[in-house]
Amino acid sequence: MKKKLFLGSIGVLFFASLGAQTVEEGLSYADAHKYTKAKEVFNQLVQKSPSSENYFYLGNVYITQNYPDLDKAKSYFQKGAEADKKPYLDMIGLASVKLGKGDKSGLTDIQEIVQKSRGKDAEVLFRAGEALTLFPENNNPDLAIQYINQAIERAKDKEGKVPDYYYYSLGDAYRLKKKAGDAMTAYDNAAMVAKNKASVYTRMATLWMAASQWKLAMENMQKAVSVDPTYAPVYQALANYHIIYQKHDEAAADLLNYLKYADEDPQTLLSVAKLYFANGNYQESNQILDKVFDKVDDSIKYKLKAYILYNEGKYDEAKQNIDIFVSKASADRVLSADQGLVGLIYAAQAQKAQDQSVKNQMMQQALQKINIAKAAKDTTLNWDEELAKVSGANMDSDEGPTNPAIEALKKQIAADPKNSDNLYKLAIAYQEAKNWNGAASTWQKMIVLLPTWAPAYYSQGYAYQQAKKDDFAKMAYQKYIDMMSTQPQDEQDKNKDMISYAYFVVAYYERDTDRVKAKDYVIKSLQINPDYSEAQNLLKYINANIDTGDAQQGTAK
Repeated sequence: MKKKLFLGSIGVLFFASLGAQTVEEGLSYADAHKYTKAKEVFNQLVQKSPSSENYFYLGNVYITQNYPDLDKAKSYFQKGAEADKKPYLDMIGLASVKLGKGDKSGLTDIQEIVQKSRGKDAEVLFRAGEALTLFPENNNPDLAIQYINQAIERAKDKEGKVPDYYYYSLGDAYRLKKKAGDAMTAYDNAAMVAKNKASVYTRMATLWMAASQWKLAMENMQKAVSVDPTYAPVYQALANYHIIYQKHDEAAADLLNYLKYADEDPQTLLSVAKLYFANGNYQESNQILDKVFDKVDDSIKYKLKAYILYNEGKYDEAKQNIDIFVSKASADRVLSADQGLVGLIYAAQAQKAQDQSVKNQMMQQALQKINIAKAAKDTTLNWDEELAKVSGANMDSDEGPTNPAIEALKKQIAADPKNSDNLYKLAIAYQEAKNWNGAASTWQKMIVLLPTWAPAYYSQGYAYQQAKKDDFAKMAYQKYIDMMSTQPQDEQDKNKDMISYAYFVVAYYERDTDRVKAKDYVIKSLQINPDYSEAQNLLKYINANIDTGDAQQGTAK
């Protein structure tokens, strides 16, 4: 289970008998990430009037907090469901818990609840729509948009006004469909009725960030701070912004402000510890985690501890903690990033293996796990860079030759790290100077910036090959082969010499460990370039030894 990353909202049903200002205050606390205070307000309401509605709002805080506590939320929804003959809101809450736990029948439950309510209650319609946006792996944005639009129309007809949080969740639903324009329109509508414009501007900022419109994102975050400098979520957004731009001091300051204005409840502190880790503030991350470790039952603490221990190079302890997390957490909470972390730990542990066959097997397992994270486009860690680091392929460019052109380009890139032209020029400059460490690391930066540009993988493979980092040369060439195999035939024809060479090098590296694959690859190399003499010789070697033990080693050039 993974809660949506963009800012959610918690709405309010204004019941005169409950005191609208008190309910509104609780929801305002929740929106500002003051979850402890929000729970205090709703607990007081439950004590004063244990109605199904009050139990729903209390349970909903546990769903929308930084790390949802679905079991706690469920307990309150169940109490609410017992307090009324038609507890539609709590029934939706229980369906939300199902979705959060990976049970897709929650969607059917929500549809049935809406049908039973006959669409008469705007709040029921809204909550049904909101529930379908909360969990990215179990959502239905189309149905969410339908329900929320119906809620908006119903609210207009009955109340004469639409609450701002209706528009927030409508925008969230459009974001799931990657319809940024419609999402921004929803937020614009919210801006016309919202009491706290900082909430609107922060959502607009995170939408611009998702669209890589960094200037507009910053402008909206600055607006949010100017109208309400105590609104904690904007500092969380600023921290993410500065982490992306590798402005670590600014990000650390943002996190201090977030801690200052948000509640220091354990769940929020866990979230801050994770952001500190992402920013490279490992000591601060560990300090905060230690502060709350014994105060929270959430198994997520073991996962975060595993990341910190991994960063400290304590791979065995990291493996123990991630294993505890996996054993305690429900299956829906084990994410692709967790698989990737296990893969990195395997890769690190493989370096201690004395037997080469054992090392190869562990590295194969490591790559399988890491590829799960990469296939999911997970950005928790830079998987390729981390793999290179733990496997000894992360090379220091300062150890190799340099020249004035290289030093000038390094300064330009330091000022503008996302400039792909300068990265390309620096990689070529390193290659011309035969600084293969620098070339490999620079091509890696290019890959991070342009992950679908196949030539970067070929060039990185060549740099690793020249630096005698054979395992990583093989992986880079394999990635190039995989990417080029999906290209149109005319594009493959233009690059046939490079493709043929990539097949040859991988075959060469596999000649004594996987001769079946090696033979297949060298044949493919010759099919593309029949006159390739080195490939012809390699094929003869493989044919002569495919059923025998290891033979004399050679060299790929």
